[in-house]
Amino acid sequence: KQWYQRRVAITAGIPGAPNQKDLIDLEATLEQLEVETRQINGNQEALLRNFYELKELKHVLNSAGAFFQEGAAIEREQQAGILKYDEELGGTARHLSFLCGVINRAKIPVFERVLWRASRGKALLRHMEITEPLKDPATEEEIPKSTFIVYFQGEQLKIRVKKICEGLGATTYPCKEAYSERKQTEMEVDKRITELIDILKETHNHRYRMLDTVVQNINSWIIQVKKVKAIYYTMNKFKKTDTGLLMAEGWVPMSQLNDVDIALKRGTTSAGSATQAILNTVTTRRTPPTYHKSNKLTKGFQAMIDAYGVATYQEINPAIFTIITFPFLFGVMFGDLGHGFIMFLAGLYLVLKESTFIKKLKSFDEISAMMFHGRYIIMLNGLFAMYAGLLYNDIFAKSLNIFGSSWYPDISEPINKGIQYGLDPKEYGPLPSHNFSGHPYPFGIDPVWNLAENKLTFINSYKMKLAVILGLIQMTFGVVISYFNYRFKGSTLDVYCTFIPQMIFLQCIVGYLAFMIFFKWFTVNTHTAQPSILLCLISMFLKFGAPLGEDNELYANQHIVQSALAVMALICVPWMMLAKPFIERMYPRVRQASYTQFDNESEDGGESDDHEEHSMTDIMVHQAIETIEFTLGCISNTASYLRLWALSLAHAELSEVLWDMVMRMPFSMGLPVPGKAVMTIFVFAIWAPLTVVILIVMEGLSAFLHALRLHWVEFQNKFYKGEGVAFLPFSFERILNGDVDD
Repeated sequence: KQWYQRRVAITAGIPGAPNQKDLIDLEATLEQLEVETRQINGNQEALLRNFYELKELKHVLNSAGAFFQEGAAIEREQQAGILKYDEELGGTARHLSFLCGVINRAKIPVFERVLWRASRGKALLRHMEITEPLKDPATEEEIPKSTFIVYFQGEQLKIRVKKICEGLGATTYPCKEAYSERKQTEMEVDKRITELIDILKETHNHRYRMLDTVVQNINSWIIQVKKVKAIYYTMNKFKKTDTGLLMAEGWVPMSQLNDVDIALKRGTTSAGSATQAILNTVTTRRTPPTYHKSNKLTKGFQAMIDAYGVATYQEINPAIFTIITFPFLFGVMFGDLGHGFIMFLAGLYLVLKESTFIKKLKSFDEISAMMFHGRYIIMLNGLFAMYAGLLYNDIFAKSLNIFGSSWYPDISEPINKGIQYGLDPKEYGPLPSHNFSGHPYPFGIDPVWNLAENKLTFINSYKMKLAVILGLIQMTFGVVISYFNYRFKGSTLDVYCTFIPQMIFLQCIVGYLAFMIFFKWFTVNTHTAQPSILLCLISMFLKFGAPLGEDNELYANQHIVQSALAVMALICVPWMMLAKPFIERMYPRVRQASYTQFDNESEDGGESDDHEEHSMTDIMVHQAIETIEFTLGCISNTASYLRLWALSLAHAELSEVLWDMVMRMPFSMGLPVPGKAVMTIFVFAIWAPLTVVILIVMEGLSAFLHALRLHWVEFQNKFYKGEGVAFLPFSFERILNGDVDD
């Protein structure tokens, strides 16, 4: 009942699918409207054609005065002897005939050439442009036209001129030579034009009233037609049984079986059917589609994962962890309290105003709609960027002295930016003569590092090691998730021949690197030698078993431990490559369990027991590729996580450069205090847009893409196959929104 009430609330105001009787009535209504519309459009087109013809005739009559003046001049030339008299007719001159009309202005040059050739120079053309725009009655497109008059002699030439006019689409109109007759015709034309204008207005109003009725119901009709079309399309997939009933198979989430059963019963009751719909669950070996239930918060993260590949059925969904890990890695690269706060406010605004933006969503362009759908991602990215900014003690390239510095001199009071300190904790104690007090800053990085001349050396080392540690944690987590995938599928062979050697190999190399980082942080002090961690890792393989020397050792017998770890890592390579294929070779049942997949049903609805056979060569090649990919990936993926350090450093340095070059400008110009205040306002108007466009939008997009790559390549390739098919249930909502192809 609650489910039914919820669906009723969602679909309120949306018409349901019509029944058979309503569908017939709707079809009749639409046919009647179509006939009426065609009739009205035809009548209006005929009226418009008559209207524009009268307009053309009026222009011809207006141009006739100038044309006939030229005709009189021609007759005077005739009387002067340019034209010959007809002596047989008593010495009277033949009067010139003429033909008036309207032609497309672009065809005038062609018209002149054709007339000249057809009449052998015995026809004279005069034309005049029509300034008033005239339209085509069918297309309502403006066509530039000109009036013309052709002077000629003889009936044969008259016939030729008429054929030329017809061929070029020119329209001829009758025109009297006498001025009084032309004036009378013009008055009649004006009267008919006035009558046609009234008739056209009435026709337009009638069509508007009819279409207004259509507009009020068109959305409802479209929805009903789409629903009926979807229903019939789906029912065509049903099969008819011997008893005359319709039967179909489909996928339904287990949690919604009762909802589907209730909907079928309600549909049977509303249709008045005497036969009750029956819902049964069937067993199949076909691979079910993947269905992930999401909400407004998780929808954006799920879309990022699905863009890589839809999860295989019952495979662990990485989107659950991405909700936290993606904004966190973004914050590590984008760490700035001020920039993160601006991004957080932008995302929060989209979240709070989402009901307003949803109504306008269809009018958004692709980029704006994408940003709106990712509003929770933007908000969380900004939140984690604020957290990372607190850790870095970085806000618009400045530091916050919240707890007081642990270095001497104490910077609780303002200090000149020009003064720089070389921070070196070789000696520490409570006396002001020493550099370090011996007590670390309570949270994040000490603000005095912002004034230190060796700031970049310290920050680089700190962020680089942090990137390696975070990379190890996420990659280890990905390998652990693969264990749960294997356990869920019951693949014990993959647990022992894939998961265990992968975990050992990863920890023996990358895990040992992280161990040395922590060991050096907690045990090595400035009074002793400081071995290079990178050289220790390289000597683990290049100087296998050889002593490292006192200056290069972090702890006693380090070369023995490193040799043991190197041997264990090397043993894992053939373990991953050969163990699984040979066990499958020796025990065919294990091989069949490993490679048998869900089979698709045959076209006749039956199920097939055949499965794809894999030769030993195929298995060996496949396993060798997987092994090489993982072993090389452990090194390359670890190096890839250094992008966390690189982008964080680039963002911080770019922010500092922008601050020093723009915001410090008023204070370095030697202006008085009022001048500095005014100059600061103008400089801020430049600095703020640059900060938003470059440091927030562009740098934010860069950090977003790099965080996405870390999840797709470095994290998900440890456990995620992404070879599934998305579950797309029959949904009127998706059909009406255009998410389903026709």
